[in-house]
Amino acid sequence: MLNVDTHLVVDFFLGRLRPGERALMDSEGWGISAIVLWELYSLAQLGRIDIDVDEPQFNRDLARLHVWPISMHVCRQLRKLDFRSDPADELIAATSLAHDVPLLTRDTRLLASRVVPLATG
Repeated sequence: MLNVDTHLVVDFFLGRLRPGERALMDSEGWGISAIVLWELYSLAQLGRIDIDVDEPQFNRDLARLHVWPISMHVCRQLRKLDFRSDPADELIAATSLAHDVPLLTRDTRLLASRVVPLATG
């Protein structure tokens, strides 16, 4: 199982994944941190992504994903992070730590972490 960050979820729905990312997501199965749901809807509301979040197929596809909650266990992992970023990225990384699942991301700050388990695609 992989933990996928928001930008890669967007690229998945827009068909813009790199071949290695797509292969990894297809072979491993994947889920998201609950904060990714908030980011998707916020980005759409702000017009920063071209995804119709009210479209039924989008919602059916999203409902099939595993969603890790923002729990106390996840929040406790925040203090273990070796970087500072926006709160959503920190929660996404902490989710990987809490559930011991590799994070699939292109974010250079997250990729530079020595504590967050990372997937390579």
